Amino acid sequence: MSSAAAGAKGLGTRVVQALALAVTVCLLFGATRLTPELKGELGTVAGVGFLLLAGTLLSELLETIGLPHLSGYLLAGIIGGPDVLELVDHHTVDQLSPVNTLALALIALAGGAELKVSTLREVAKSLTYAMLSQSVLVGVLMTAAMFFIGRLAPFFTTLATVPMFGVSLLWGVLCITRSPSACMGILSQTRAKGPVATFALAFIMSSDIVVVILVAAVMMIARPLISGSGGFSLRDVVDLGHELLGSIAFGTTLGLALAAYLKLVGRGLLLVLLAIGFGLSDFLRYVKVDATLAFMVAGFVVQNLTAQGSKLLHAIEQTGNVVFVVFFANAGAHLNVPLLRKFWPIALALCVARGLVTYVAHLVSSRLAADEPVLKKWGWSSLVSQAGLALGLAMTIATAFPGVGEGFRSLAIAAVAINEMIGPVLFKLALDRAGETRREEAEISRTSLMPPAQV
Repeated sequence: MSSAAAGAKGLGTRVVQALALAVTVCLLFGATRLTPELKGELGTVAGVGFLLLAGTLLSELLETIGLPHLSGYLLAGIIGGPDVLELVDHHTVDQLSPVNTLALALIALAGGAELKVSTLREVAKSLTYAMLSQSVLVGVLMTAAMFFIGRLAPFFTTLATVPMFGVSLLWGVLCITRSPSACMGILSQTRAKGPVATFALAFIMSSDIVVVILVAAVMMIARPLISGSGGFSLRDVVDLGHELLGSIAFGTTLGLALAAYLKLVGRGLLLVLLAIGFGLSDFLRYVKVDATLAFMVAGFVVQNLTAQGSKLLHAIEQTGNVVFVVFFANAGAHLNVPLLRKFWPIALALCVARGLVTYVAHLVSSRLAADEPVLKKWGWSSLVSQAGLALGLAMTIATAFPGVGEGFRSLAIAAVAINEMIGPVLFKLALDRAGETRREEAEISRTSLMPPAQV
């Protein structure tokens, strides 16, 4: 099998892939320039086709230099997006938001299903120290970094000390968010197994719960600091409790229902997952339940309380293959390139500070937990990426604090874009160096799950 795979990835195949990518880009570029009316009639269909084909081809080509497939998906979206070649316009990007909803639901389900109780026991000590260290040290030190570096941003120069401290607290809690989608994307591609992969999955998926609690607490503290009036509201605490309990209760019920369906029926799983991703996500948002947490709990229940965990993971892999390509490519197309160009020096400085603080916090927690050498060296690599959760938090903050929210959101988008491009590359590099990637197995599995047209 390895020789066949190697032959399939020879120079001839790479040349064909490069030519196919060039022809795809040139055809769509010419069509959108010569017949602009096609954008309105075939925009969404052509956009999905381009993102899927270009993302797949570019990821294959970047694989030759060791970059993860996720980077290829993102880069294809950026190049073909509305701020570069305009092959996919803003309207099409917005029209693909249901795909994002479906992908995030599948990622949360898969992440929960990957979390076995036995795995959590293995990394319980490391997980505890890392959660404390990453939450406290990163939050506090990035609050300080924002307080000094953030003043260079034009929209924060006029803020007094106390309001600026409130904004810095919000930035500190934003910096402890991670990217489950990037983590699952890299692990899905590489089929990595080992201490680094296990720690990354357990930490990133479980940290979402901590983030939800800290965000609510910090927003209560920051509100009177920024506005200069009002006080703490216990109503926020009550709402947070309802959201957490409701998410866990709904997720448990959904997990048991899914397990029963898998055992008693076991067919039509594609339709079931589509219904969960599209229908339930909107319903949970309406009833103010955290969909990510609920789906993660559902996957955890299926894996640990029933014998249907492997069936669920296999169904998600089959369903999510195409969805994840479009999801990450659309994320690249959604990147605001002019905004990144405008704020990149400040955003880059904050990203470098976050990376250094994350690394230091990991060294502290690894020493306290007496982690094995490979985890001490590479465990931090998965904690750089940020994506949907951070952007969602930035939007929430922008709405809650209209005076400074727009500037905060703009800077957050620029910083998340940098972390989104760098983080997956660092994580895959770390997995390769740690010897946890199974290239042959990942290639065979990925090829077998591809639609026939892509194989």
